[in-house]
Amino acid sequence: MGAVRIIDVSPRDGLQNEPKQVTTQEKETLVKLLHAARIRTVEATSFVHPKKVPQMADASDVLVGIAGMKDLQSIALIPNLKGYERARNHSLSEVNWVSSATETFNQKNIGLTIDENMEQFQSLVAQARKDGIQTCFSIAVSFGCPYENNVSEDQVLKLVKRAKQAGADRIGIADTIGIATPDHVHRLMKKVLDIAGETPIAIHLHDTRGLGLANAYASYQAGVRIFETAVSGIGGCPFAPGAAGNLATEDLVYLFHRMNIDTGIDFAKLLDAADYAASLSTKNPLGRIRHVERK
Repeated sequence: MGAVRIIDVSPRDGLQNEPKQVTTQEKETLVKLLHAARIRTVEATSFVHPKKVPQMADASDVLVGIAGMKDLQSIALIPNLKGYERARNHSLSEVNWVSSATETFNQKNIGLTIDENMEQFQSLVAQARKDGIQTCFSIAVSFGCPYENNVSEDQVLKLVKRAKQAGADRIGIADTIGIATPDHVHRLMKKVLDIAGETPIAIHLHDTRGLGLANAYASYQAGVRIFETAVSGIGGCPFAPGAAGNLATEDLVYLFHRMNIDTGIDFAKLLDAADYAASLSTKNPLGRIRHVERK
């Protein structure tokens, strides 16, 4: 069975909706614990407007604090070109540009139409290549939208085609509100992979309805090898009412290890990171394996 790559998004997606302010030092400690567990790619922060997402107001400080960590690939989410101008001043492997599969969510999330967003992304790709930074084009609400309900597969696939044509180095498919089912995931991801060709595809799953792990397995069966998760299952989207946390990194790693699928991750140290992430959250973390393995 093919090896997989885990991108942990807990410092960004796990903490962005946290009502209690998490200190910069605590965020840096979380990244260091993930790094100690041999997670080599971390979405560390986002350059969104601090009034919209106050928890990410220290984005620059976090990146300065984790700079120089050996073999760490840092990712920052950016909502627009202004965000990129701030992000490019730091040592980053990749910037994650977010669009949405529906117009309503795109407007509420970043205040642009899908076409306007795509035009900006094309400008971003050109500049990022000059700066030596890779780009990921992530498609939010790919399986269902809190405002428009069902999302057609054609809407998602059209955006995948456009992102590939624009030159995205990676494309992410996100179940932002945790509405997907394994059959839907398997069907859509096979189509996405066919269109993407050589462009790497990641899946980003939320565990709102307890189907995150089943959906991850379905996507693996479809051919996906990159997974975005958050230790302890913390997180939620401030622009998606009712969205619960991410699929827990340790739950997915446990599944893969039991199936003899290589993740390159130290599971025991990953549990340390999960425990710490849980201590930073005021919510009930969704991760399951941590409680069992700690007994």
